[in-house]
Amino acid sequence: MNAISRDMTYTFVPRKDDTRTLRDAFGRFATGVTVVTCDSEDGPICITANSFSSLSLDPPLVMWAGDRSSRRFRYFHAARHFSVHVLSAEQAELCFGCSKDAHALREIEHDRCENGTPLLPGSLARFECEQHASHDAGDHVIVVGKVLKVSMADGDALTFYAGKLGQFAQD
Repeated sequence: MNAISRDMTYTFVPRKDDTRTLRDAFGRFATGVTVVTCDSEDGPICITANSFSSLSLDPPLVMWAGDRSSRRFRYFHAARHFSVHVLSAEQAELCFGCSKDAHALREIEHDRCENGTPLLPGSLARFECEQHASHDAGDHVIVVGKVLKVSMADGDALTFYAGKLGQFAQD
């Protein structure tokens, strides 16, 4: 059974030979969309992530998780500093560009903070971070950042649900 109707529940045991069904179940949780950036010996690097979360107020910590098999994750694992950009509803193109190309920032206008981390304009919130810790988590690594500086703006949020982008609008 692949299709799920609103009046029926599909229960299954996750299997290595069927990760698609588990991904579909994970996709039932609506998330915001972020782009994480860092600098590297190969220039500015970006990755699209919906695994972002606030973690602690004191000290100020955030977290995101990267797929350890991703060719670009090595840059983030080694980076001392990174920035997380919470995307606005108008930034779907940026989301797609960064998801397809780790080096997309070569073609995308951006600034740099004092430590060289790429900063993207137009995001709803930006967290400039110093890597605080990393933790193995199966096929991913949880990266914890200590928030050094924050920027925020008003607007509607870009969201990800059931494999599609959408938006969450303010009242």
